[in-house]
Amino acid sequence: MTATHPPDSQHQGFLALLPAGLRPYALLARFDRPIGWWLLYWPCAWGLALGGGARSHWPLFFWMLLGAIVMRGAGCVYNDIVDRDLDARVARTALRPVASGAVPVRNALLWVLLLSLLGLVVLLQLPLPAQVIALASLALVAAYPFMKRITWWPQAWLGLVFSWGALVGWIAVDGGQGLALPLLYAGSIAWVIGYDTIYALQDIEDDALVGVKSSARAMGRHVRGGVALCYGVALALWAGALWSVRPDPLVLIALLPAALHLTGQVATLDSANDADALAKFRSNRFAGLLVFAAMLVVGSA
Repeated sequence: MTATHPPDSQHQGFLALLPAGLRPYALLARFDRPIGWWLLYWPCAWGLALGGGARSHWPLFFWMLLGAIVMRGAGCVYNDIVDRDLDARVARTALRPVASGAVPVRNALLWVLLLSLLGLVVLLQLPLPAQVIALASLALVAAYPFMKRITWWPQAWLGLVFSWGALVGWIAVDGGQGLALPLLYAGSIAWVIGYDTIYALQDIEDDALVGVKSSARAMGRHVRGGVALCYGVALALWAGALWSVRPDPLVLIALLPAALHLTGQVATLDSANDADALAKFRSNRFAGLLVFAAMLVVGSA
């Protein structure tokens, strides 16, 4: 199985249990790499928690997790269809099922449709205003694969997409008006730019060869400082969101564990080591959990 797996695959044991014909589709939806759906899910959970819905709307935590899994999968399949020619020219992505020819484009499109239908089931569990907001994200999702061709900051566009769940979660529980939601959303965007810049370090040489733009290439030798700035902005905006919900200096202490974790990421980042970049990127699953704990404490107080 090794030859057909991307180098950052995490759950080859799980894939080995699937019939051989289904494995390429599981790989295509990145079911072997759960980090993506965790990073998509955490802003959803933040919006639910900070909006005060942890008790009153607790089933939505599970529905939105399912939604993150299937819609991240659908987005990855769509992205691979659009990027199949570029992926075939980059070492880390050349084994992706569409780029390698393991899954025909027509079958990949059908797979997108099936995953989207599962996403529709989740969508129907949301109140109507949240449904409308969730559907509005599709335009951003559709445009994302093209951003790396036209801007040096596709990570900023990814931030708009991967942070959208904060809006959906907040509106689903009627979190109220004020600055908390825009600050929460903007902070998430800054966080995404930071961690996806770390992820892009793995491809920086291949991206230069094929002409793909990224924030990692744009930052160059200042990448550590750039990521530190993104994380610092994220923490400041999140602090503002917490303060907007509960203006008490004690609420800022709730962000301290997340701040220490993100600081540690930057302090120990080895930008020349692909394995370290991948490990730091994946550690944002835990960073998201720490931020969630802060949002839950303040939102439930």
